[in-house]
Amino acid sequence: MLPLQASTLAGELFPAAKPRSAVLRNVALAVAGSLLMVAAAKIKVPFWPVPMTLQTLAVLALGAAYGARLGAATIALYIAYGLAGLPVFTNTPPAVAGPLYLLGPTGGFLLGFVAAAAIAGWAAARGASLARLVGGLLLADLALFVVGCLWLAFGAQMAGGASGVGLAKAFAYGAQPFLLGEVLKIALATCMVGAGWSLIGRRG
Repeated sequence: MLPLQASTLAGELFPAAKPRSAVLRNVALAVAGSLLMVAAAKIKVPFWPVPMTLQTLAVLALGAAYGARLGAATIALYIAYGLAGLPVFTNTPPAVAGPLYLLGPTGGFLLGFVAAAAIAGWAAARGASLARLVGGLLLADLALFVVGCLWLAFGAQMAGGASGVGLAKAFAYGAQPFLLGEVLKIALATCMVGAGWSLIGRRG
């Protein structure tokens, strides 16, 4: 299991003195985080212009709390559940989970989650300024949508047999309706991270 950086929220909240304890802690955190991703995928919040899931918020929050390495590994574990056939993704069911699911329209966004968690973890390290935190979370969200939209535009296997829908449609259907919701999620993640470090500071 990848080591947890000492400068993370989770590292400060759950310190481990021995290597074996650190491994057990990281395994527990990764499993808990991956299950949080499953729950976030299934919750749909009424929002304008389209309903939104809480997955992006969970990705940003987990990355920010766990750090780049464990955050990315946790998201990878969540994706592994789906690759194994478990119905953990937003559209499963009725869609069928498994390796072929990643070839569909949302596969790029799932892979983008890993990059987003890593960037969020870097942005939220101990001592990071507010500007770095907000800028990093924006960059994390941007990376997620760039990977997702590029895959949707050029690589996704569509129902009619075509590969991708083109950049214009990928942005119109894969990004534009969600922009307002993403701004809200970034703001919430920023507040959560700031509150976490403030709590640790008061305890210290």
